[in-house]
Amino acid sequence: MRYKDTAKELIILLGLAVIAAFTVNFLSPKGIALVGQWDESQGVITPRAKDDVVDDDLEIDDVKIAKRIYDSREAVFVDVRSRENYEEGHIKSAVSLPVGQFDVVIDAFKARYSTASTIVTYCSGRTCDDSHKLAQLLFEQGYTKVSVFIDGYPGWEAEGFPIE
Repeated sequence: MRYKDTAKELIILLGLAVIAAFTVNFLSPKGIALVGQWDESQGVITPRAKDDVVDDDLEIDDVKIAKRIYDSREAVFVDVRSRENYEEGHIKSAVSLPVGQFDVVIDAFKARYSTASTIVTYCSGRTCDDSHKLAQLLFEQGYTKVSVFIDGYPGWEAEGFPIE
C-alpha cells in the first residue's frame, strides 16, 4: 500500500516537473524549438527556434533558376562564407561579404552596391543558414530585393556552373 502512494507521488512530481520544464522553455527567448524542418529537400534545415532567421519565401531552391538569374546579370551574387572559403572557390564574379564580418565590411559594400540592387546570397548549402542571416542584415540596411540561393556553392559547383 505504501508503494502505491509513493508511486503516485513520484508520477505527480514527475508530471509537474515536465510541465514546469515546458513552460520555462516556452517562455525563454532562447528556448529549444520542439518542431523543425529537417528535410533538406524542403529547404534550409532549421530547428525553427524563436529567433530563427530562415524565411522560406526568400529561397531560390532550384540551381537552374539561380543560374538564369546569374546569366541575366541583373543580380549581385554574395558569398557569405568566410574569406578563406571564398578564396578556396566561389561562384564566378560573386562578392565576398562574410556574415561574421558584416559590421566591418558593410560600409564598403553599401558604397559599391545601392540598396536598389538585386542581391542573391549563398553559403555552403542547405545545412547552412548564414545566407538567411545575411539577407536579414541586408534588409535592416535598407536592401529590399534580396533572395537566398539555398544550394549555395556546393550545389552550383556540382552542376558545373562557372566558378573561380
